[in-house]
Amino acid sequence: MATAPPRFFRCACFCSENLYAARYGLHVRLRNEQQLRQDYGPILRSRGCVSPKDFQQLLEELEQEVERRQRLGHESAARKALIANSYRPARPEIYNPLQGAALAPEFLAAAEYSTLPGADLNGLLQRLETVSDEQRIYRLPVFTAPFCQALLEELEHFEQSDMPKGRPNTMNNYGVLLHELGLDEPLVTPLRERFLQPLMALLYPDCGGGQLDSHRAFVVKYAPGQDRELGCHYDNAELTINVALGKTFTGGALYFGGFFQAPSALAKTLDVEHVVGQGILHRGGQLHGAQPLGTGERWNLVIWLRASAVRNRLCPMCCRKPELVADEGFGDGFTREEPPTVDVCVLT
Repeated sequence: MATAPPRFFRCACFCSENLYAARYGLHVRLRNEQQLRQDYGPILRSRGCVSPKDFQQLLEELEQEVERRQRLGHESAARKALIANSYRPARPEIYNPLQGAALAPEFLAAAEYSTLPGADLNGLLQRLETVSDEQRIYRLPVFTAPFCQALLEELEHFEQSDMPKGRPNTMNNYGVLLHELGLDEPLVTPLRERFLQPLMALLYPDCGGGQLDSHRAFVVKYAPGQDRELGCHYDNAELTINVALGKTFTGGALYFGGFFQAPSALAKTLDVEHVVGQGILHRGGQLHGAQPLGTGERWNLVIWLRASAVRNRLCPMCCRKPELVADEGFGDGFTREEPPTVDVCVLT
């Protein structure tokens, strides 16, 4: 008997935890005004939130973000439906099922090795670059140059269209949500299932690398007059791959600190330059950010890889047992543990 696909949920903390106050470079929790003052008053004052007007403006911005998050699921589904019905792609071939021709030979070789009987971590590490052995950050080519160019042309065409657009995440303001554009099924899901999961199973077996069952994929854009940098944060994911698509740019390197739960996690950072077509692999809980863009435009594909077997035990954003709330699509990657069912026909 066919098994129904799992239903995914988000944690209720999405609407109250990790709200980003960009002006002050701080993630906060919001229950009410008194709690915000009590928990964050001193650090906010040290970062320039001094006057009553400053605090009131911050509170209003946070309350608007909470309201945006509460509407997010339904608004995203509506955008996706409208785009599917009305948008005309510039590069329709991007929407065909993922083929090996789009992938770099090095990536194909590493993924193929990872599926072999007897494949091990040492063998895989010979097929990619170790950026930091201590922090378990790796890099390898992912897409061919022609595919990066075609994908960029499609993304720019969509950006210039009159279609509705959602923010890629809670920190970036410019970019594209790939599930809304219709690229989850043909591109991201097969990339995760066929290629990334075997790799991640060897690189990060303790982080659910072999149990990845959902994702959130988006493209972020950095440009003059738009987002130019990104504050320090960790991802709502067990694992992350960040692929530079282009264009021509200077600056904007990723910087990494320690793991978010470690003391003095940002005492010393590691800068990693982007290389077009190459992907940087890291644990979702690794603190990181983006240095200021110098010149040009930088577009990156970011895929948050999630394993419900890991996150069902502990939400990475509130560090508590997740309080499940219904959501659209993959939600935030949580599933409900259903009790086993009994086939009555077998018993009779």
